[in-house]
Amino acid sequence: MISVTPDGPGVTITIDRAGLEDDSDLGASIALNGCCLTVVANYDDRVDFQAGEETLSRTNLGQLKAGDRVNVEPSLRAGDPLGGHYVTGHIDALGTVDRRDDDSDWSKFWFRVPQSLTRQMASKGSVTVDGVSLTLVDVEEERFSVALIPHTLQATTLGGRQPGDRVNIETDVLAKYVERQLSGRPGA
Repeated sequence: MISVTPDGPGVTITIDRAGLEDDSDLGASIALNGCCLTVVANYDDRVDFQAGEETLSRTNLGQLKAGDRVNVEPSLRAGDPLGGHYVTGHIDALGTVDRRDDDSDWSKFWFRVPQSLTRQMASKGSVTVDGVSLTLVDVEEERFSVALIPHTLQATTLGGRQPGDRVNIETDVLAKYVERQLSGRPGA
């Protein structure tokens, strides 16, 4: 992360271009902390995005400060191998790190979320936390857990997360469609 600059009712977020050489064309969609944003300016060493008031109020992007790290994920292109699960970059809700249990270089995290999201989760299913595709371990009424390997803790912002931190949550898009279809059935 390089900078966050006020811009009307929103902000311009500027990140280092490293690793985005082929994915940062003007108008491209790139997820920051799991939130799909549009490239609005492209320079030799950096890329600019704009986030409006709505995005800032519903994601943790509104809490970013100059120097913060973000998870960066270019959009999947048709035909690319799918290395995670089906997500859109449209954040469902903010969650909160409820608990962190470290065991050497490994960690188990618990996240508190609205109950409406846990209805779309199942143990061994998938969830995205700050844009990182993860496997669910436990799912309770208003929280869930994930087990994080050392690589994930080092390569993403999740390694720096502590209880009380706000995170962007997106459930699997297929679970949303299944829930929507079942909600219209009598007795469902």
